[in-house]
Amino acid sequence: MFLRVLKAKLHLATVTRTDVNYHGSITIDEDLMDAVGLLPFEQVLIGNCNNGARGETYVLRGPRGSGAIELNGAMAHLAAPGHRIIIMSFAFMKPKKARHAKPQVAILNEANRIIEQFAGEPENPVDPV
Repeated sequence: MFLRVLKAKLHLATVTRTDVNYHGSITIDEDLMDAVGLLPFEQVLIGNCNNGARGETYVLRGPRGSGAIELNGAMAHLAAPGHRIIIMSFAFMKPKKARHAKPQVAILNEANRIIEQFAGEPENPVDPV
């Protein structure tokens, strides 16, 4: 048996652009991808904090240091620029390994800069907004 466990999360990312006429995906600043271990073409779940919408797509690399969080294709209907979203990736693990899993988490400010980063659970789980 395998369990689907959180692997990586970008929390409160700000959507910088949407493009409904592009192939479906989410473009993410490569520095942010590296911070939590996201890979190009990895499947992600996106939750919109503004309207509760959720959707799944895959990751494309955005320019390093750009702060880019761009929803493309059908995903562009999920949010508007300025909306705050949560980007999550999951991995399948056996229960024994899953008990000790520590997802890589980065909490972002409105400019998509990391304001807090940790593995596993936060020491003081307080919403920074």
